[in-house]
Amino acid sequence: MDEIMKRTLCLCLLMLNSVASAQTLADPTQPPPESRLLPNVEADVQVTQGPVLQSVLIGSGGREVAVIDGQTVRKGEKFNGATLIKVSKNQVVLQNGRDKQILTLFPEVAKKAAH
Repeated sequence: MDEIMKRTLCLCLLMLNSVASAQTLADPTQPPPESRLLPNVEADVQVTQGPVLQSVLIGSGGREVAVIDGQTVRKGEKFNGATLIKVSKNQVVLQNGRDKQILTLFPEVAKKAAH
């Protein structure tokens, strides 16, 4: 029995030694190291020109709604003086007099696809 305890103690010490010498693991919830670098001002700054379309909802009962700059606008309602005249799955059209403005849900994707 005494020999078994000695062997068990040796095994425990070996396991503790391997645990103590193990490398520490990176925290998966921490941002990547690249995020700590200074930002590239040209790449990180997004200049928005005019309102931003954030969401589109087309209901089964003919309900058409857009979220523009955080404001919910139904088709036919006004947003900053312009009337929402058309709603599709990824863009809307605002009209102010003769001027029409098309807002796209993902403008960066549309620009890349056009090039």
